[in-house]
Amino acid sequence: MLEDPQALIVAGLAVLVTISIVKWKTHPLRSIPTVGGSSAPGLSLLTALNFMRNGKDILQEGYDKYHGSVFKIAFLRHWVVVVCGPKMVEDLRRRPDDELSFEEGTEANMPLRFLVEPEVSEFPYHIDIIKEKLSRTLPAILPDVIEELKVAVPEHIRTKGDDWTSVNVMTMLQKVVARASNRVFVGLPLCRNEEFLEMAVRFTIDVMKDQVIMNFIPYSLTKYLGRIVSTTRRTINQALPHLQSMINERKANMEEFGEDWSDKPNDMLQWLIDAAAPRGHSDLSVVERIMLINFAAIHTSSTSLTHILYDLAARPEWVLPIREEIESVIAADGWTKLAMAKMWKLDSVFRESSRYHGLAMTAITRKAMKDVTLIDGTFIPEGTILVAAAHPTHHDESIYENAEVFEPFRFAKMRESEGEGLKHQFVNTSVDYVSFGHGKHACPGRFFAANELKALAAYIILNYDMKLGGDGKRPPNMYYAANVVPSVSGEVLFRKRQTDFA
Repeated sequence: MLEDPQALIVAGLAVLVTISIVKWKTHPLRSIPTVGGSSAPGLSLLTALNFMRNGKDILQEGYDKYHGSVFKIAFLRHWVVVVCGPKMVEDLRRRPDDELSFEEGTEANMPLRFLVEPEVSEFPYHIDIIKEKLSRTLPAILPDVIEELKVAVPEHIRTKGDDWTSVNVMTMLQKVVARASNRVFVGLPLCRNEEFLEMAVRFTIDVMKDQVIMNFIPYSLTKYLGRIVSTTRRTINQALPHLQSMINERKANMEEFGEDWSDKPNDMLQWLIDAAAPRGHSDLSVVERIMLINFAAIHTSSTSLTHILYDLAARPEWVLPIREEIESVIAADGWTKLAMAKMWKLDSVFRESSRYHGLAMTAITRKAMKDVTLIDGTFIPEGTILVAAAHPTHHDESIYENAEVFEPFRFAKMRESEGEGLKHQFVNTSVDYVSFGHGKHACPGRFFAANELKALAAYIILNYDMKLGGDGKRPPNMYYAANVVPSVSGEVLFRKRQTDFA
């Protein structure tokens, strides 16, 4: 019998180590190669921390070694299996949701169900509204967006005479995108309410902060601690009064005049109210959906255009051909959806920026809802998170010639070939271009975002000259785990357009 306390401790530790080794040797993912460290007991945490610091290099190493198959990387809360190569990406895309779930994969990355009302995560009909209603009504609502941009941009890029004005690009774009987007989401006058817009931008930042915090909380505790540590709840509660009076007024009109009345708004808020009413869903859930849609719009759009303005300011010789194209198209078709579609050079810059920089280095996140065997024979147990290697795919020399070079008109040239006009548009997805995901779960808001962003970029390019201060070098991107973030402190110098040489 062990009576010495130290001996008891040593014996207990020995048992724990033995159990850990047994679990490791029988772990269903053990046969999948690990990149970035070791999956051995006690070392997986170091592997996860290594990925947080060196995710870009680790993903590239795995892609080079295991192209056509899979490897695994360590996140703080779980292992992630990364698929590499077009056949593997296509296999991921074609699997039905009862095998590999998009919604559960998204939830594993950001457990929103513990931050919002249950009905929001259980019945995500706001995604269908974005996919169908928002995209279908683009020709009708785009003029309002453009009208708002023309008012908002001069307010946030304040130039004086011939002088150059330094502007924090990310902050400026968050405010402008929030305002233009909310012209469609909640309409006038709320889309110009500074307090509400500040909340919309803050909510975007809150979600990103919560995502980081949640990664350090064991998933089993998330449902207990999620709302306690969340900063998004505070912002939602502050936004509620701004929207509640509008919701009350619109519901009163619906009760008095029926489903339709002469002045019925054609915006996201009304579409959500129409969808929530027959389901008996709360007003709070409508507000939460509005805020989540704001997060998606503000985060992705402001980040994407920040990348582009940095690149154009660093290479002003690219601006003239884009400006000439914009002027020609606007002269012929005005500020319309048709005009946005004809701006091939501008569209190419967006697609190339998304390829070269991107918003994340992985895409097409899925969660296995049952045991699955992939096309290469890899066994994936239920509960596993899978992703595609986006950044390495987009920098693959066998797919993109001079892949490590930013070529602004790469895709415009591709579109000139017969039958290639639609294939290489910014919004189009494929196994070789997965910035928006791929397949039926590709980003539903990309059509609205692409038109809004091109209109915003076109307006800036037509009306302002741009350059970088200091040494003229583009502010470097920041890489954190699988995330790509343009410099949040970077500034660009603007002045009112004076020449055709920005």
